[in-house]
Amino acid sequence: MQTILGAGGALGTHLAMALPAYSGQIRLVGRNPAKVNESDLLFKADLTDLQGVREAVAGSEVAYLTVGLPYKLKVWREQWPVIMENAIRACSESGTKLVFFDNMYMYGDYSLAPMKEDHEVNPPSKKGKVRQQIADRFLEAADKGEIQGLIARSADFYGPSINQTSLLTETVMKPLSQGKKANWMGKADKKHSFTYVPDAAAATALLGNKPEAYGEIWHLPTAPDPYTGAEWVYHIASEMGVEPAYRTIGSGMLRFLGLFSPLMRELAEMAYQYEKDYVFDSTKIEGRFGIRPTSYQQGIKQLVAAEQTK
Repeated sequence: MQTILGAGGALGTHLAMALPAYSGQIRLVGRNPAKVNESDLLFKADLTDLQGVREAVAGSEVAYLTVGLPYKLKVWREQWPVIMENAIRACSESGTKLVFFDNMYMYGDYSLAPMKEDHEVNPPSKKGKVRQQIADRFLEAADKGEIQGLIARSADFYGPSINQTSLLTETVMKPLSQGKKANWMGKADKKHSFTYVPDAAAATALLGNKPEAYGEIWHLPTAPDPYTGAEWVYHIASEMGVEPAYRTIGSGMLRFLGLFSPLMRELAEMAYQYEKDYVFDSTKIEGRFGIRPTSYQQGIKQLVAAEQTK
């Protein structure tokens, strides 16, 4: 059996699609889990409750921590350390391998091109410091032999999803579909990598079932040579059959909009990621396991098709 802790998000949903290739039983864990495959086993649990997590991972060979908390610093500070500690303790007690699906917020911002697995850890944001804290605890547990674990990291992701949309969808696709200008956060002439969510899920499933992958950090497959902000808008608009009109929103404007919008307030501290080239390098996993990421052209095609059928 393999278990997904936090199965309701976009990554969890696609991971559930990928795991039957490796395991005959998949357990989906969350506050209100829903089946993705007919044979899925559903387990209702609050991941901040240790006993619930113990019961959730019992009998599992591998557990995948893919929970997506609300995008609020206060919630992250309060809940992420508890969730991580619970997952480590429960997996340690049950002998379950633990795969942590992570982002790259903990990386330093002196250069974001390229970002490899050994990138300097020196987060400039408060959310990044939370991510550093929980990643450090995970690596400490693995180093001490408390768990057998690995970290799978992704850039911001995009692509067809069932229960969740991405920032790219919200800031570019949605306004364009409404006849409005797309909103690009930061400088439109800077490159920005996005990871295609089905690629991220398939690679996470593969890593979880490769004994030699444990004890390491892996960047999930992400197409090379990403588009600039203006190019992202152009290619998405072209696929949608609309004009590629956009406006840029700098950090100052984000802070101003944050006076009226909780989401904009939370996004303001992450604007640095859009002020310089942001290139996510996944050559390690590609070379080790022969994986090839979906091209941006094909990914956009699938994204637009999925959104237009909703």
